[in-house]
Amino acid sequence: MEQVKVLTSTTSPFAARVLIALEEKGVKYECQEEDLPFNKSDLLLEMNPVYKKVPVLIHNGKPICESLIILEYIYDTWGSEKFLPYDRALARFWADFADKKLLESSFRIVISKDEAQEQAKRDMLENLQFLEGALKDMSKGGSLPFFGGKDFGFLDIALTPYVSWFHTFETTGNFKIPFETEYPLLDAWIKRCMERESVKKILPSSDRVLQTGLEIRKRFVVD
Repeated sequence: MEQVKVLTSTTSPFAARVLIALEEKGVKYECQEEDLPFNKSDLLLEMNPVYKKVPVLIHNGKPICESLIILEYIYDTWGSEKFLPYDRALARFWADFADKKLLESSFRIVISKDEAQEQAKRDMLENLQFLEGALKDMSKGGSLPFFGGKDFGFLDIALTPYVSWFHTFETTGNFKIPFETEYPLLDAWIKRCMERESVKKILPSSDRVLQTGLEIRKRFVVD
């Protein structure tokens, strides 16, 4: 019998994408919540000695680390989809973009103030515009519901956990992300994703995420 365990943290968007993928594939798994960042378990340190962070997928005793690598592993192990090489490369590109460009600019909002924070907001809005364009191209102008086309796929799972953090970015940055007017395709995509049972089950509430965001901000900013 397969043994699947995930080392996770409630508000981690990276851990959330792994759990959503397992839910979508119908894989039975066990979770171990890690008390981060200062009280990491012996199992986490053993399974991920290089980065010492979540998520870690442990499949039959063997660890797989880094969330996008784990997502690919889940699709290769339990998925039935057949990806064309270009489609796979495109999904990888935009998932990597989100983890680098979008995440970096978004978290600068949380940990900065004054002009540095204003620049971070401008950068994040620009990065959302790039994603709006990618969704337009990949969904045939919005005629298909997801980045994965008709199906809620790899890239959708990679991006959805960021949704629970938008309230935190808006609150710490004291602004409103204009989804309805500037990013209508993303706005509709978010609403569809939030209706999925896997997403409802896994994503933490915006208020819970905000609590984490404010704790992070206290470490970096004196308001």
